[in-house]
Amino acid sequence: MPQSEEYIWDKVVDAFCEALGLDEDEVERDALVIDDLGAESLDFLDIAFRLERAFGIKIPRGEVQRAAEDGTDDVFEVEGKLTDAGAVALREAMPEVDAAKIAAGFPVRDIPRLFTVQTFLNLVTKLVREKEAA
Repeated sequence: MPQSEEYIWDKVVDAFCEALGLDEDEVERDALVIDDLGAESLDFLDIAFRLERAFGIKIPRGEVQRAAEDGTDDVFEVEGKLTDAGAVALREAMPEVDAAKIAAGFPVRDIPRLFTVQTFLNLVTKLVREKEAA
């Protein structure tokens, strides 16, 4: 039986609360994981691990960037900065992020700063649906 959107959301919230020591009301869909919730790089691994365990899925590291790079036939980045084509592809891969924040010249190393709780929800929902369909 497919897992409901609400069930998936609740588990995502739980993972953020446990990993970052937050209260449920602090975890909002549009909250930036680093700037709003205070996550650091190790916290991303902790959150991913908790979500993998909760849903029996595997979250590939760098999945959002990889999907964006695969989404363009042009060069994604040059000298660590997004190209015009890279910016377009990343906006398509991350529709939950304000498109104005993703422009040519954006440092690729800062892509995780764009991640919101919704980014994780979208990725988990996609992986759960693929698992259910298999």
